[in-house]
Amino acid sequence: MTKLRRVDDGLYVHFITFSCYHRRRLQDHDQPKRILLGILTDELLKFDARCIGFVIMPDHVHALIWFPKTGQLSRFMHQWKGRSSKAIKEFLFCSMPEYVSKFPKTDPIWQVRFYSFEIYTTAKIEEKLNYMHLNPVRAGLVETPTQWRWGSARWYLEGQQWEFRSSGWTDAMWPVRTSCSYVTQTLKAASGPPRHTRTAKESRPKWLGE
Repeated sequence: MTKLRRVDDGLYVHFITFSCYHRRRLQDHDQPKRILLGILTDELLKFDARCIGFVIMPDHVHALIWFPKTGQLSRFMHQWKGRSSKAIKEFLFCSMPEYVSKFPKTDPIWQVRFYSFEIYTTAKIEEKLNYMHLNPVRAGLVETPTQWRWGSARWYLEGQQWEFRSSGWTDAMWPVRTSCSYVTQTLKAASGPPRHTRTAKESRPKWLGE
């Protein structure tokens, strides 16, 4: 099996993707999404990290995460995936036994791997935000990105605060516009791009409209 090559030697924004085991729709119910975001909140605060944007789909997750120190990505993902897997599995088997009855209890919630694309330009951040915010539209779940509750598009378009205010989620998002501006300043100080990353042309995200 080919080992994934990840770059975590600079203060990049990491475009992270990970999927449910065998691409099962284990996040069709809202509660697993809440669990996943609640634990993300916790880990962002522990690592002093910033979430630039996210979208949670029924069978996979995208997020843009920035760390103030290098070498944090793998440990962060281990905690986020490990803790959420345990909590989501407990919820599904206790509260929705019929839904998961066809799956062996020993099966994990997430695929073992996660994928990360390192970003060092504002243009590439916008490109990835555009891509992930349009995921629910492409999947036929909603007509516009802001109709999807489980993504950050509404932060950018409408300035709506996230519902996890009581658990600290709003503070962890810091909010998205400010996070993006703050991280962009840090990106300018980066020594250079990861070798597998190319600079994108500046473009206005489609989900922001013309």
